[in-house]
Amino acid sequence: MMNEQMNQQQTPPSNYLVFAILVTIFCCQILGIVSIVFAAQVNSKWNAGDLEGAIAASKNAKLWAWIAFASGIGIAIIATLLSIFGVLAGMSFGGFDM
Repeated sequence: MMNEQMNQQQTPPSNYLVFAILVTIFCCQILGIVSIVFAAQVNSKWNAGDLEGAIAASKNAKLWAWIAFASGIGIAIIATLLSIFGVLAGMSFGGFDM
């Protein structure tokens, strides 16, 4: 059965390593590292003949990369809103009077 599955799919599943690295650099380091770990497991599991493990690692790498991306965007939105509200609060208390 394993040979039939290997014959049906000759290429390993996508490892999403580039996506994981970019998310780690630009969005969220901790969750991006989790994605990189799963991405690194895809090809090694594929080469060992563990098709299910390679597919699971691929899905986990993609999932954690998207979670890291979403958390990075969320943090950027919150930081922007806090900055805007801080400026507005400063203006309302006369902090910018010259």
